[in-house]
Amino acid sequence: MDMYLSDIYTISVNLAGLPALSLPIMKNADGMPVGLQLIAAPYDEQTLFDGSLSLESEINYKA
Repeated sequence: MDMYLSDIYTISVNLAGLPALSLPIMKNADGMPVGLQLIAAPYDEQTLFDGSLSLESEINYKA
């Protein structure tokens, strides 16, 4: 049930056919990763990749 409920937040992007990715940005107090989901306009994957690369270099997340 928990997995189903977590999918509810991401399935709408898939149904709309939009490019999206999830980027880890930090860890919470329990040491679990926190992610940021980025969504772009249809057929605009390059903007999504460029934006995520910029964020990734600024955040400097360590796994």
